[in-house]
Amino acid sequence: MSDLSYLGLSKPRRIVYKTKRWFMDFPGKTKNFFKKIPAKLGKIGNKIIQPFINLKDAFVFGDWKTRLSFLFMGFGLIARKQYVRGILYLLFEIVFALFIGFWGWKYLSQFGSLGTVATAEVWDETNGLWIKVEGDNSMLILLYGTICILVCIGFAYTYYSNIKQAFDLQQITSINGKVNGVKDDLKALADRSYHKTLLALPMLGLVVFTIVPLIFMIFIAFTNYDKAHLPPENLFTWVGFENFDILLGGDSVGQNALFAYSFTDALVWTLVWAVFATFTNFFLGMVVALLINKKGIRFKKLWRTILITTIAVPQFVSLLLISQMFSSEGIVNALLGSFGMGKLVYATDPIWAKVFVIIINVWVGIPYTVLSCTGILMNIPEDLYESAKIDGANPFRMYCNITLPYMMFVMGPSLISSFVGNINNFNVIFLLTGGVPVNPDKYVAGDTDLLVTWLYKLTVNENNYKMASVIGIIVFVIVAVISLIFYSRSSSVKNEEDFQ
Repeated sequence: MSDLSYLGLSKPRRIVYKTKRWFMDFPGKTKNFFKKIPAKLGKIGNKIIQPFINLKDAFVFGDWKTRLSFLFMGFGLIARKQYVRGILYLLFEIVFALFIGFWGWKYLSQFGSLGTVATAEVWDETNGLWIKVEGDNSMLILLYGTICILVCIGFAYTYYSNIKQAFDLQQITSINGKVNGVKDDLKALADRSYHKTLLALPMLGLVVFTIVPLIFMIFIAFTNYDKAHLPPENLFTWVGFENFDILLGGDSVGQNALFAYSFTDALVWTLVWAVFATFTNFFLGMVVALLINKKGIRFKKLWRTILITTIAVPQFVSLLLISQMFSSEGIVNALLGSFGMGKLVYATDPIWAKVFVIIINVWVGIPYTVLSCTGILMNIPEDLYESAKIDGANPFRMYCNITLPYMMFVMGPSLISSFVGNINNFNVIFLLTGGVPVNPDKYVAGDTDLLVTWLYKLTVNENNYKMASVIGIIVFVIVAVISLIFYSRSSSVKNEEDFQ
């Protein structure tokens, strides 16, 4: 179908046509996807193999100065008067050797077992007392072992960089005989490589405070670290993919089946909650913003001031107050009782409890959306609306063809981040309901618990760190996939030039 014919179709027929084309193109797209896999794997393989090829070339074609860099880091640079770089490489090699030899090797050697000697009490015949003898601490072995592995990876990269620079310097000197001095290197750090200078400290902080804890948490998911294996009194060890098997229903026996059911139910409710919490706030907030900004509405500044005032109140204060107001003995139920009406007890009905948290989230979240939408509405060219009116468009068509596309273009990334934030929205659920009503068919989880609140209960109340880590990994995968898919298909990316 030509573009002109497609534009002549009504909106429902366009949807039907797109759906039909998607199913027709699906086999071809799938075939092309699998055709591209070997080429992509080849590129990845080349990137992995290339450093080893460079090392081979440096050893085969390098002179004695370059070859000695394989043993003494920085020698090839020092021999060619790159004293500062060469000395730094040599010092790094010495520090690394001391670090591994005197401290790191102990934890690397125990990393495979996570300890073999448990803490125990031994009877002291001389004093007639039980003496506590400290054994291996699995958590420290895992943590320090993770740090040592990352340090070894950093050393491997630095070692490769040292040899590559020595070989590159050999080739440069063979061509023109001139190399950069210390002043040139310092000048480059303040000019050509200034971005590296600025990012060095933040990247170090990122590795120490984000990457290391993240890898440590991932490793815990492959252990049996729970309340029965709490260090330092007890050891824990590697169990492979056993925890993932339990959570995904591979081991449906006894408590494991309860755990799998709890995860499935919490995952479904988390996704339902994220959809409702995101889109109810977005569309209702947009409607309120359209009403406030509509011509002829009086006291616009007053309505905007009220919305800003509600935002100024900390969210956790509002949530705690609402939780108390709607409790069984709260002011809402007291007023209903004075009028001879029944109580609103959401703590016993899972459906009403879920409806309750969605409605309260709308009340708490709409002011943020209204203010964001107000700024966008003020920047939509008025000429577009005037042209649409001349063409005979009604308000609904102007909303669908002008207002909504602009809103989605500007707020598309924000909408995705709101969806991701709602998947991990701890405050609303925990402060409003605490996960109630309690469900005996679930493992330490209530009917309104999201994955993130269930994870909190598993760690704080049950010390079940292994399953909490597995849940954290699965939540990350879900969030990453959803974010990448919807962001790549959003109008902010696909139609960027149309709105400039």
